[in-house]
Amino acid sequence: MRHELTIETHGPACHEITAPLAKWLKHHGDGLLTLMVRHTSCSLLIQENADPDVQVDLLAWLDRIAPPADHPSMSWITHRYEGADDMPAHLKAAVLPVSLQIPVAGGQMLLGRWQGIYLVEHRRAPHSRQVTAMFQGN
Repeated sequence: MRHELTIETHGPACHEITAPLAKWLKHHGDGLLTLMVRHTSCSLLIQENADPDVQVDLLAWLDRIAPPADHPSMSWITHRYEGADDMPAHLKAAVLPVSLQIPVAGGQMLLGRWQGIYLVEHRRAPHSRQVTAMFQGN
């Protein structure tokens, strides 16, 4: 079974998508959920969902390893025609996953107590992001 999720973003942020996925899965049985984001400048991530400071620190770390292309440390970047945030967004997406697999039992994702699933937006401008969810049951 396939499901498409659309997430509207408005700049760099972690958008938790656990709840809509859980709602879709609740009438499924045992199997495997595969997620893939259909873009090259954002990512998917399983991360702590109890303390929002985790997402703040994660985004700050990503900006430290890949600041905007107009930052002096990024003068080596040649891909610039889509904006100063585009190539760094591709670099961040190369470091973080763009697909995830999650076991499902009794229609529930087998995530840890403090785990949530996030779309991580790396671009500054608003975007409409699509995540494809595939469920393969036993």
